[in-house]
Amino acid sequence: MDSTCHKFYHVDDFDSRAFLDTYFSDKPEMVFGDDALKSPMEKLHHIFKAGHIKGETVIDISIGPMVHFLYSACEFFKHIYLLRFTEKCVMELNRWLNTRTGAFQWNHASTYITALEGNSDQCEDKDMKLKTAIKQIVKCDIKKENLTDPVVLPQADCVISAGMLDVISKDQDEYIRYLRKFAMLIKPRGHLILVGVLNATYFMNGPERFHFLKYDENDIRKVVTEEGFIIDHYDTIKRKAVSDLCDYEAVIVLTAHREK
Repeated sequence: MDSTCHKFYHVDDFDSRAFLDTYFSDKPEMVFGDDALKSPMEKLHHIFKAGHIKGETVIDISIGPMVHFLYSACEFFKHIYLLRFTEKCVMELNRWLNTRTGAFQWNHASTYITALEGNSDQCEDKDMKLKTAIKQIVKCDIKKENLTDPVVLPQADCVISAGMLDVISKDQDEYIRYLRKFAMLIKPRGHLILVGVLNATYFMNGPERFHFLKYDENDIRKVVTEEGFIIDHYDTIKRKAVSDLCDYEAVIVLTAHREK
């Protein structure tokens, strides 16, 4: 794992809406539809459907104001808490949650997941179900021992983190330190789901180049297991997007659990 001298997501000014428009929209020119949206959503759909990861509470700590992974989670968990490190992301999420004018539309994501579930006519119901399950959006601080201090959240049956560790960690030591903080939010025998990218060094957001921590499959497996997790599932999704906006080689989905 190594670092490069780009801007950092949680330190420098990050345009959360530009991020959504570039990597998660349904615009014709958006080339990341398979890599960023459909393939990871399909993987998580099958992971949750298998029934091994379930419970009452999910905590999501993901980059930007994205929610598409949670359309599957809301079928298996009653309570969802969103943790974000930037005020702009919190504002963008609240705009969507409260159906305010100008909110980013996730209709294409809810349409895709309901088709996977065989309920193509229930897109609006799916959107409402997810919004109802979201209990709180919390602005947190990675520098604090308790990320959410002074807010106290229940420990989660599952923590989902998509991309966050990749963009806030300048090196492997920081990745490990931050993973430990995320792990503190998980119940004994609870689960961790990581969605990340292999061998990336940067991503563009608007005109700005932001940092990605570069790592390979061996790196991520070693870190997760050495932090006391048992890996249950690991999947590599080969890159399909043709674009110089980001230099990752593949998307990964990893699930693991704590024995104690």
